[in-house]
Order: sequence, then structure tokens, then C-alpha cells
Amino acid sequence: MSDELTAHTVEDARTALFDAGLAVRREVLGDAYVDAALARGIGTDGEALQHYVTESVWGSVWTRPGLDRRSRSLLNLGILIAMGHHQELAVHVRAGLGNGLSREEITEAVVHATAYVGCPAGVAAMRVVQDTLVAELGPLGGEDDA
Repeated sequence: MSDELTAHTVEDARTALFDAGLAVRREVLGDAYVDAALARGIGTDGEALQHYVTESVWGSVWTRPGLDRRSRSLLNLGILIAMGHHQELAVHVRAGLGNGLSREEITEAVVHATAYVGCPAGVAAMRVVQDTLVAELGPLGGEDDA
């Protein structure tokens, strides 16, 4: 196989993964979030990372069979809590709601993660989760609790 054919085949595969990833990323995070993330990267050092994340994380991982989006969202919450990535945690709380997680399940994910990562990490995560849930659903006990 020639190098030119191989490069063309690899580029076609990367394009297909990027396109699939972009579709899933938009469905999970919303057009406004994805458009803003991509726009921030245009013409910067971060542009390549946005393409990589879209192609690899969203195109290769989120499109795999074996776990539904709801399960992937629940896993993301635990991972982001453990790593202390609070800005991304807020994004994935919103995504989890969109993927069918309830307010109670998200809260339980924080409680469960706290048992493994410790109280300071859990309390810090709950602040982010609480703010996000209130912004998305209103205060606990409101009509829109899911």
C-alpha cells in the first residue's frame, strides 16, 4: 500500500470520526456549548485539541456500543468529581440531565464519589452540582424536579 493511499485512508477515517463525534457532542452538550468551544480554538494553539477531543473522545468513545449515553454521563460525573474538574463537572451535570439522569441520581453520584474521594472533594463538587441543578431545574422541591 502506498504512503499516499494510506494517508488518504487515515484522513478519511479521521474525518468520519470527527463528523460522528461532532454530532454526538452537539446532541449531548448542545450546539451553543460546542460552537463556543470550537470558536475559542480557531486560530489558536487549542484548535488541534478541539479536533482531537471531538474525533477521539466523542467520535471514538461516545459512539462505542456497550454503554448508553445515560451510563456514560453517570461515569463522567464520578470521574470529574474524583479529578476535581469542576468546570467540566457543571457541563456534564447539564449533559447528564439531558441524557436522562435525575436530580436524585446526580446527587447520589456525588454522595457515592465522596465515599471514595473524600469529604473536601465531595463538598466542593456538591457546590458545583447544586448551583448547576438549581440553574437548570430550580430549587429542590420545585415542580421541575426530575
